[in-house]
Amino acid sequence: MKTKLPSSAFKAVATALLGSCIALGAHANGYPSKPITLVVPFPPGGSNDALARTVGQKLSEYWKQPVLVDNRPGAGGNIGTKHVAKAVPDGYTLLVVANNFVTNPFLYPDGRAGYDPVKEFVPVTQLGRVPFVLVVNPGVAAKSTQELIALAKAQPGKLSYGSAGIGTPHHLTGELFKSLAGIDMVHVPYRGAQPVVTDLIGGQIQVLFGVANSVLPHIKTGALRPLAVTGEQPLFYLPNVPTVASAGFKGFRSEVWIALVAPAGTPADVVAKIEEAAGRALRDPSVKATLEAQGLEPAPSTPTALKALMQEDTARWSKVIKDTGARAE
Repeated sequence: MKTKLPSSAFKAVATALLGSCIALGAHANGYPSKPITLVVPFPPGGSNDALARTVGQKLSEYWKQPVLVDNRPGAGGNIGTKHVAKAVPDGYTLLVVANNFVTNPFLYPDGRAGYDPVKEFVPVTQLGRVPFVLVVNPGVAAKSTQELIALAKAQPGKLSYGSAGIGTPHHLTGELFKSLAGIDMVHVPYRGAQPVVTDLIGGQIQVLFGVANSVLPHIKTGALRPLAVTGEQPLFYLPNVPTVASAGFKGFRSEVWIALVAPAGTPADVVAKIEEAAGRALRDPSVKATLEAQGLEPAPSTPTALKALMQEDTARWSKVIKDTGARAE
């Protein structure tokens, strides 16, 4: 037996639905009408933080609204990420992510990462990228990638390479390199990028795949020796340093990408407004100069392009994680 909805109740439901649609449309058309928060799931001072603050300042100028950076580090980025996953999907709480956004669910299996990057978020735009530089302590008797490989093969297990932590892009890049080169180097994880650079300079470890902006100052002073870069071509600020690919590893590429994502359910037209404004900011000459001075390359993209990048990295790095058995602590 069918129950007929009273006309008064029907009108109430219809009115509520219409009101929601009107409110959503008004919200989208008037965005932004209050402060926006960019959550960075890492401590201040890193690449994510630098990009968030530089781009956020320009967005604030465009929108005439404060754009606040909220650092929420911990658990390899999981704490800040879970916070944004639960945020209201209205475009006022956004997340600045890096590669670990798609690799953490594999490094923290059985749901321990606490979020699903596909189901709980929507891509907005890539912000920037920074390749790694293969650097060594000057005391290491290797002045090229091939010489480093030869040294590692002659002394298996004697060389150690550092990373900013288990499962970080530094670590996974090192494992990929070891696998392709057929060498044995000991992995030494640290809690963050700065301590590993300090110990590399001090000689406690010998090798590092470091993000360009963290090792460039020490390359300039001679405290570190660059052997190669992990991008598809040499960096404009290290024009004489060859790529790893040119050393016989065709197609070898690894870089940190930094992007902006929003909670799932964020209106598409709000996402479009954020993408447009972020792209305009990243193409601004002053922003470009500020970022490039820190070794960061602006790289605005569409949500579709960012989604494809995330899918590509998920496939590539999940295999490396599986093959190496890497697990977060």
